Amino acid sequence: MNTDKYAVFGNPIAHSKSPLIHQAFATQTGHVIHYDRQCVPVDKFKQHVDAFFASEGKGLNITVPFKLEAYRYADQLTHRAQQAGAVNTLIANSDGSVTGDNTDGWGLVNDMINLQQWSLTKQRILVLGAGGAVRGVLGPLSEQQPSQIVIANRTVAKAQALAELFGSLCSSSSYVELAGQKFDIVINGTSASLADDLPPLPTALLNDGACCYDMMYANNATVFMQWATKEGAAAVSDGLGMLVSQGAESFRLWRNTLPDIAPVIAQLR
Repeated sequence: MNTDKYAVFGNPIAHSKSPLIHQAFATQTGHVIHYDRQCVPVDKFKQHVDAFFASEGKGLNITVPFKLEAYRYADQLTHRAQQAGAVNTLIANSDGSVTGDNTDGWGLVNDMINLQQWSLTKQRILVLGAGGAVRGVLGPLSEQQPSQIVIANRTVAKAQALAELFGSLCSSSSYVELAGQKFDIVINGTSASLADDLPPLPTALLNDGACCYDMMYANNATVFMQWATKEGAAAVSDGLGMLVSQGAESFRLWRNTLPDIAPVIAQLR
């Protein structure tokens, strides 16, 4: 019997937890799969994806820096992928075509609502950053009907372009213009945490009971999480739950079954 093949493509990729995560999902659901990680040369993405699907690969997770190339590679795109303008999941179809989806936003929202038990409805949300990671989550966040989403970025024009793309709920801001404003949810979508850095945030940003979420994950509290705790956030989380949740949604797209996410997060902790 052939074992269905899956992989994650990225560069760098050695740090990826995806093989651990998907193996845990397979064990839990009784599915037999082979899941690998591949460091793909930055100028050889299409060739490697072609070769993977030609060798009867069933699906791929795509990470930095290939999500835009995966978007262009797919024969058809889901609504989520179109909204995100990027693809993190490729699915081989029985007719030989490949569908591109984006499970990042679903992963974030699932972690916040179902695992962290935070409410997003009617909340005033601040999102830091305006890169691909943020674009990938704005659609699913908007669908939760917050009262407002403010996108803050060093380059305000980038935040403005994103806000216009996602409609009347979204507006843009510089970091300086945040002074004197209050938010119920603050999401760090910048890569500052990777460099032990923090966006230039004013103090007193948080409403009573505010929750703060860093889309990055680390073994210790990130600088943003430390800031949130110091500012009196009622709840603070890193992005491990988002990582495992987006993986679970990829697994569902490939295998037609959604694994139980919480025990896999506990295992990785």
